[in-house]
Amino acid sequence: SIKIGHYNPDLVVSSYNELGGNPWVEIRATLGLAQKSAATGLLGTLLPLPIDSAGNRTEGSGNKRDHKNLVFREADAIGHPLSSLSGIVAGVGLLCQSQTTSFFPYFQSGLDALSWRQEVPEIFYPASLLPGLREIGTWPLQTWGGVYPRTGWTTQAEEPKAAAINAQRSGDIVTRTGQPHVYIPIIGSSGSGQRVWPPGPLVEKDRSTGTWQMLVPNTETSCNVFGTNDLASLTGWGGGRVDSAGDYAWNLWRPYQCCRRRGQWFLFDIDWFSYPP
Repeated sequence: SIKIGHYNPDLVVSSYNELGGNPWVEIRATLGLAQKSAATGLLGTLLPLPIDSAGNRTEGSGNKRDHKNLVFREADAIGHPLSSLSGIVAGVGLLCQSQTTSFFPYFQSGLDALSWRQEVPEIFYPASLLPGLREIGTWPLQTWGGVYPRTGWTTQAEEPKAAAINAQRSGDIVTRTGQPHVYIPIIGSSGSGQRVWPPGPLVEKDRSTGTWQMLVPNTETSCNVFGTNDLASLTGWGGGRVDSAGDYAWNLWRPYQCCRRRGQWFLFDIDWFSYPP
């Protein structure tokens, strides 16, 4: 059978200010209040910070010349509306089935309140302690920030970059199993008569594991990885991407390869050329 490959829109990943305030209106209406109630009821008394008022909170002294805002933001990773459709079309061999389910909440920072706010145990990972490990950008010449610790806190003066860092961290969590967070890992099954080669865990700056398409505040038509070197730019990567309400969202597209099952045994496969790369 013919082996095909393409990118699927697996997740809509949002980064926003207020707990339960996802910019995706339908998700905010259905899951926002439940998320806020659960987080407040279960963990509100355990945290030293008001759990229901994270909104773009900053710390530090603005008088310091080298000061950059330490910003806190919420994040959600929800199954893309078209994810389940790929499973239907997969039956005729035109598309590879996605690993995600439409509208399914794989990660909500409000339900992961303790780890997302308190950095425990994330702060003990080597990548959290050693500069240059798991950086979004090219360290030390330019950097957006680190993937670790995978929390809602970022040290970043540009809000769009801070939101992008949160999105990268959320994607990093849900595409792996056994992480110290409250989430559902993306683990798919090939139940559509296909043999599927799914993407591996998301890795920063690696297109072969996933690319990002901005939805809010701008609906962009192309996909890119985070970490663009914008040192020579007058406006920076965030120029023209700032949202007045602090709401940001991206599609996460991930590469898949698949073929229709023929016979009872899989022998081998041949790639005449690799796509997606």
